[in-house]
Amino acid sequence: MHLSAYFVFILFCSTSRVTALDDNLASHRSSAFPRHFYLRRSSSSSASRNVPPEGYYNPLSSGGSMLTQVDGTYPPGQGEPLNIIISGNSDAAVLVDQSINGGLLNYFQSIGFSGECLGQHAGTAQRADLGDGNGFFNETAEKRWNYGDPQLGTCKETVQGGDHFRYWIQSGSAGNSGAIFMATSYEFPLSMGHDIVPNGYNLGRDWLIGNITKSPIPTLNLTNSSTFSGTTSANSYTYHNNIQYVSGLLQNSSMGVNHNASVPINGLNAIDGLVAVIEVTITGQPQGSKSSAVCSIERPFYGLAFLMAITLLSLLS
Repeated sequence: MHLSAYFVFILFCSTSRVTALDDNLASHRSSAFPRHFYLRRSSSSSASRNVPPEGYYNPLSSGGSMLTQVDGTYPPGQGEPLNIIISGNSDAAVLVDQSINGGLLNYFQSIGFSGECLGQHAGTAQRADLGDGNGFFNETAEKRWNYGDPQLGTCKETVQGGDHFRYWIQSGSAGNSGAIFMATSYEFPLSMGHDIVPNGYNLGRDWLIGNITKSPIPTLNLTNSSTFSGTTSANSYTYHNNIQYVSGLLQNSSMGVNHNASVPINGLNAIDGLVAVIEVTITGQPQGSKSSAVCSIERPFYGLAFLMAITLLSLLS
């Protein structure tokens, strides 16, 4: 990103206070800024969870789907694959949708992903049915590759493209595993409409896993017996990750998959039918405070700051 673009964001942040990351940012956003809103579905408590050995309930077993619902696709009715699951057998603290105490948002930061540029979600929410009794419901949030900068890097991803995911929590009364289902893909720059790059669903999944292992994942050679492990850290929390690729949840197919005319490569399908299941254990934590602070634009100016920043970034990139 150009230096002048960084100056824009530093200028915005210079008038803001440093606050703990809001665990429900959507509830504070100005209603005067017209856009699509979605409510964050709360994480389930560990006391109420009932986790099967696999670490999740198979959505297909209860009428759910491993493809999301996406508005405005051509042809209509296309979806995107839920190709990563954070197991409900992970440490309970990791499954709580918060940034403090080593929670999910801090874990996401440990693998290189942060909240959207200036806290704004400019697109339409996708929906997923995890077979937990909640039916189709909106994504909890969308996270973007932060290019090594947890505060401003997702603004660069928004303009230049990169890895990103949407996530949902399996917490309904018919299947409360607490597992996190993620629809991961690698997208083109904003100037190309954020379309998915060739093989972008499989690559988006595997580049995220590669962030954990610190080594390339052999996408074209993966099977349902492929396993990996790695350690990540953020804000003095350390996480050990065991990864197992599994089949039987997604089909090896292009049918019903969004962008299925452009994503398949070399005669292969848009998705390979594999899901990466991650079991996360906290192996280190700080001795003192567990709070996490970020640069936060004063909330009444979120919408204006977002529009100005994206416009300038588009011109400067």
